Amino acid sequence: MKIAILRGSPCKSGSSNFLADYFIRGAKESGHEIIDIDVAHADIHPCTGCKACGFHGKPCVLNDAMAEIKAQVLMADMLVFVTPLYYFGMSAQLKMCLDRCCSINQQITEKRMKSALLVSAWNEDDWTMTALEVHYETLCRYLNFDNKGMVLGIGCGTIAATKESQFPQMAYELAKQL
Repeated sequence: MKIAILRGSPCKSGSSNFLADYFIRGAKESGHEIIDIDVAHADIHPCTGCKACGFHGKPCVLNDAMAEIKAQVLMADMLVFVTPLYYFGMSAQLKMCLDRCCSINQQITEKRMKSALLVSAWNEDDWTMTALEVHYETLCRYLNFDNKGMVLGIGCGTIAATKESQFPQMAYELAKQL
C-alpha cells in the first residue's frame, strides 16, 4: 500500500514529526511504500475562494506546490495527517493544504482511501483533543476515508516528553497493523 504522510508541523524536529518517524518505520517494516510530504514547509498559498476549480475537478489557478502534492495524494491508498495541536486544532499549514484539496474531493472520495491522524500536544487534559478529533472524524465521513486510527499524544510538548511517552510506540504499532 502507498501511504502519503502529510507533515503539518512547522517544527521539523518536533514531537509530531517524531511520531511520524515511528509510524513510517512501522509501515516500512510491514512492506508499505511511503510518500513523505512536508506540507508545512512547501510553497503553498491559501485558497482564495475564487471558485475557478469549481470545487470539483478543475485545476486551481494558483501556481504553487499544491499541484504536485495533489498528484501525490491521488497516488496514495492512505493519508496520514501529522500535526501539532494548535489552539485545539490542526496546524494552519496542514489546514491550508487540506483546504486546497477541495478541487480533488471527488477523486479522493471515489478512491475510498484509508487515513490516520498523528497529533502531539503540550496539554494533558482529557478534553485537549476533542475538537480536533471531531474535525478529523468529519473529514473521514465527508471524504469517505476508512479511519485506521488516531495517536493523540497528550503531554508531548517536548521531544524528551514524547520519547518517554507511550505515543511513539502507538504510532509504530498503528502502522504495523495496517
